[in-house]
Amino acid sequence: MSAIKETKFKFPGQQGFYRGKVRDVYIFENTLAIVASDRISAFDVVLPRAIPHKGQVLNQIAAKFLQATSDIVPNWVASTPHPQVTMGKKCEPFKVEMVIRGYLAGHAAREYKAGKRTICGVSLPDGLKENDRLPTPIITPTTKASEGHDEDISKEEILDQGIVSAEDYAILEKYTQALFERGTQIAKQMGLILVDTKYEFGKYGKEILLIDEIHTPDSSRYFYAGGYEGLQEAGLPQKQLSKEFVRQWLIKHGFQGKDGQEVPEMPDDFVLEVSERYIELFEKITGEKFQKAPTESLEKDIEKAILAHI
Repeated sequence: MSAIKETKFKFPGQQGFYRGKVRDVYIFENTLAIVASDRISAFDVVLPRAIPHKGQVLNQIAAKFLQATSDIVPNWVASTPHPQVTMGKKCEPFKVEMVIRGYLAGHAAREYKAGKRTICGVSLPDGLKENDRLPTPIITPTTKASEGHDEDISKEEILDQGIVSAEDYAILEKYTQALFERGTQIAKQMGLILVDTKYEFGKYGKEILLIDEIHTPDSSRYFYAGGYEGLQEAGLPQKQLSKEFVRQWLIKHGFQGKDGQEVPEMPDDFVLEVSERYIELFEKITGEKFQKAPTESLEKDIEKAILAHI
């Protein structure tokens, strides 16, 4: 059950450090070294237990799909010197996340069920059921919070507040739609449906690059294509590959990230189940057998890999 909860390295030439919900980011003059830890977050809260092999799953899926979409949009990656490390260009991130949805699921479904018919300025028709396919994919951006919760925001608010220029936002929209289309095609080949996902972008000089991770279980939701129609017609939950099952476990145990709620601690058997679900997604979405990286000296191996590439 060995897992990396956090790292505290000090590297020569290091200019800064940032700890996100999942990633530890080491900042150099023009380069970032990002460690995908085994932390897991839900409802914008980092949970107490780390998940074995989760960081490796995220890092390797992201590396595969960043490469598979590099003809659509250039990205920040220079190398992946360790299964849990990615190194690349230090970009200035846009302060929005580009969330795109092809189906009414997750947060959007909860908002719809509460009676909302407009999400992030996008109107939705009446009569939809949870997990129904939307007439066309919709972009529902969120603010990129440095702390606390990301918040829904509309395109109009983003432009009015000057968070992103109109010229840049048009490019972000175009890239988001093209990436989702490519992700949908790849998922279909593997017998999956890419339900919704998010993309993050940044600027390196004047160039817009795709940053962070893409098409991972932390940033995306997948349904199994086989049986989708039958389950929808019967009004039954979809079989899905995402961390939604973790959110549902937390909800069942009285936690949705709201003030005053205490985070329940996952027992060993559930931690192991979460790990196995992440590995299942890796194998299902990539079509490759997951090779567990050695964990005996995981922290030292990660430090050594970064030192060799800075």
